Amino acid sequence: MECLDSLERQTTSGFQVVVVDNSGKKAVRRMAAGRNITIVEPGRNLGFGPAVNLAIRQTTSTFVATLNDDAVAHSGWVEALAGAMKRHPDAGMCASQVRLAGNGRLDSAGMLLCADGSSKQRGHLCNPAGFHCEREVLLPSGSAAMYRRAMLDETGLFDDRFFLYCEDTDLGLRGCWAGWKCLYVPEAIVEHRYSHSTGRASPLKAYYVERNRLFVAVKNFPAAMLWKAPFVSTLRYLWHLVYMFRGRGAGAEFRGGHSALLLPWYVLRAHMALLGSLPDLWRERRRIRTRARISSSEFGRLAAMHRISARQVAQL
Repeated sequence: MECLDSLERQTTSGFQVVVVDNSGKKAVRRMAAGRNITIVEPGRNLGFGPAVNLAIRQTTSTFVATLNDDAVAHSGWVEALAGAMKRHPDAGMCASQVRLAGNGRLDSAGMLLCADGSSKQRGHLCNPAGFHCEREVLLPSGSAAMYRRAMLDETGLFDDRFFLYCEDTDLGLRGCWAGWKCLYVPEAIVEHRYSHSTGRASPLKAYYVERNRLFVAVKNFPAAMLWKAPFVSTLRYLWHLVYMFRGRGAGAEFRGGHSALLLPWYVLRAHMALLGSLPDLWRERRRIRTRARISSSEFGRLAAMHRISARQVAQL
């Protein structure tokens, strides 16, 4: 496995590697025989967030890194992330320079937030040369990130309800509410085969991305942002339609393999799921506000600094 090989080549040592096998077929145990790793086998596909939570509970380290199984870390990845954390004690999260494997372009250099709760990769498809400076960003992509355990102890781990997609956005925003910063570390380089497991524009992804961005907004958005979210969503849907017929963006990719008529159904299902989860989400919202170290206006300014428009979301 290339991912595990890359962790064995790291310039620093003494860290624990925990692999959660969501296949239910003990595939990792057969492939990783002889490696010094901890394997957790829940017996079924728990989804990304719950699987990572299982792994985190196996550790006691000061810092916890997450790495997708379809990502390959450069040799200095762990050292660069841990070094940034040590230099900046107010940083609860670090984002990697995640490149698209095979073409050298960026997948992400941190994440951006749309006013309807959607999130997209900062610098996606850009030349990495333009993202060579360490700087504060909103939150990291969970495909290759590092978190401070003190932050996780305060905010909680990934929300198990999300299953797939946007759980890193939710965790990052909870970290922001708690007053923690996120650093982009350009020396922490990872090569990623984008959406290798579920596909770039699959029905599974279409549903969970739409449902979970609603969860993100309800849990984390101040009232001044939350009431605007449906209007921004409507604008994003219109831009998706425009770019779909122009042959661009996720909508066009979905249409290439599936009927576009399915998309309104996934949007409806997502909103129905929101209604069913609303009491629990609202309790979580109140808990986050109770423990917040920044004001709603400060959160709004932070979101505006790292904003992506509805049109840009539809383009990518």
